Amino acid sequence: MNKLNRAVVLSLSVLAGAAFAADGGASKEDAVAMVKKGVSAIKSAGADKTYGEISDKANTTWHHQDLYLTVYGLDGTVKAHGANSKMIGKNLIELKDIDGKAFVKERMDLAKAHNTFWQDYKFTNPETKKIEPKSMYCEKLDETVVCGGIYK
Repeated sequence: MNKLNRAVVLSLSVLAGAAFAADGGASKEDAVAMVKKGVSAIKSAGADKTYGEISDKANTTWHHQDLYLTVYGLDGTVKAHGANSKMIGKNLIELKDIDGKAFVKERMDLAKAHNTFWQDYKFTNPETKKIEPKSMYCEKLDETVVCGGIYK
């Protein structure tokens, strides 16, 4: 592929991504920023207060377009969940996506090995109610992992 073709393909890819983000889907940058904001809030305001705010769908600080946070203990137990507060207190370590991927177990393994990481799996988009590919950005914080994901 010559330089001009590569430049055109790259430009179109960037524009398509920007158009998607502008069209209502959160971007990777949005996910990273929200996770970092969540980690900072947990450190400054405390886990109990921040977990409650994250799990409150009406709290727009922690809910932006299709982006929300989840917090897990490293054993896979949900501490906060921005899309489904009924998950709080449940251990989801065995939960699998539609392809059979044990994504919570994988996430905990990644958190034990890396302080920050991206993870791909499939999950139900709370806005479309359809199973879609999702990329989750996570940061380890003490014995928890704080995550925010985007639908592709």
